[in-house]
Amino acid sequence: MKRRTGPNVGALTAVLLGMLMTWLYLKATPYPAEIDHGPAPEALANPYLAAEHFLRKQGLSVSHANSLDILPGLEPNHHSLLLLGDRYNMTPRQIDQVLNWTRAGGRLLFVAQSLWDDRTGQSNDLLLDRVQLQQSLSKDLKDPLPDTPDAPYPELTKLYLENEDAPAYAGFDTAFHLEDPKNLVQAWANSGKGTHMMQLNHGLGSIIVVTDADLWKNPAIDQYDNAWLLWYLTVDTAVTLVFDTEHDGLLTLLLRHFPQALVALAALIGLACWHFGVRHGPLLAPRARARRQLQEHLRASADFMLRHNGQDSLLLALRHDILRRVRHRHPGYEQLDVAEQWLVLARLSGQPTRVIGQAMSPRPKQRLSSAEFSRQVARLQTLRNAL
Repeated sequence: MKRRTGPNVGALTAVLLGMLMTWLYLKATPYPAEIDHGPAPEALANPYLAAEHFLRKQGLSVSHANSLDILPGLEPNHHSLLLLGDRYNMTPRQIDQVLNWTRAGGRLLFVAQSLWDDRTGQSNDLLLDRVQLQQSLSKDLKDPLPDTPDAPYPELTKLYLENEDAPAYAGFDTAFHLEDPKNLVQAWANSGKGTHMMQLNHGLGSIIVVTDADLWKNPAIDQYDNAWLLWYLTVDTAVTLVFDTEHDGLLTLLLRHFPQALVALAALIGLACWHFGVRHGPLLAPRARARRQLQEHLRASADFMLRHNGQDSLLLALRHDILRRVRHRHPGYEQLDVAEQWLVLARLSGQPTRVIGQAMSPRPKQRLSSAEFSRQVARLQTLRNAL
């Protein structure tokens, strides 16, 4: 009986598991579920990615760039240039290039980036000033616009077209308002708070100024008639969008992916600084002032002159000192020949002529030995002291 208990327990367990699985299968109800993983990396890197895809679906050729370096290669005819990024670093030369490109037949769209300053008579947006338009805050308007706040959808910008009963609605930022003090604009679009888009001719081309381009970014491109308006402004042209794509720097990427390595590197640098900054061995005690005697200074000065100026400089200095003393005691010494000069020196110093000749004779160019140099210095010093 005991040997048959194990197989019976196993069979009973298998039956129970089978019944449980059957019950779960009958009770479980499958259902679809969507998991939002957030924007794709391409959408995070390009805020106008959805706008590019939409325009391509309409049959337009679309590209984007990070700077205006591509401008010389763009054919202005049937081409739209959209300046949607930061332009505060735009130079006057680049502004001239953009306007000349537009004058030749290009279609230019850019975002007004600065408010008009009545005190200085300009704004910080050089391109906006060149087209003679001004931007202000909608709340500062004094005269009401034709599209009053009582009109339907006052927060939306309305674009009226010929042969259309209803306007197109766009989601511009209504906090800003565009003004045309020179009456140059041929078309515009208003909301209940201000004017947010203006279009004017420029040579063979045209210029479109808007208060903002957020309505064409990925989160808002599908709202209202935002996508249609972008297509309408660029229809029948190739489109180039110019904006800065921000990329994470090296330090940001290292902090994100290798924080432990950075901590280890910082610790290693700290240990290296500590190692090289620690003093090794005892401090040398300063020498006592009693050791610094005049004789030591003189010897050190002579050693310095000998190392840097050579033997000839020291010997020449002694000879000049001898000549100065003998001229003082025997006027006209310079006019005598060498033999007579030596006789005068022998008479005045009491030294033999042989010693005089050894001391005053020119020395060969080669370096003297230490012993010979010491003997020569001794001869000259003896002769000088005797005078």
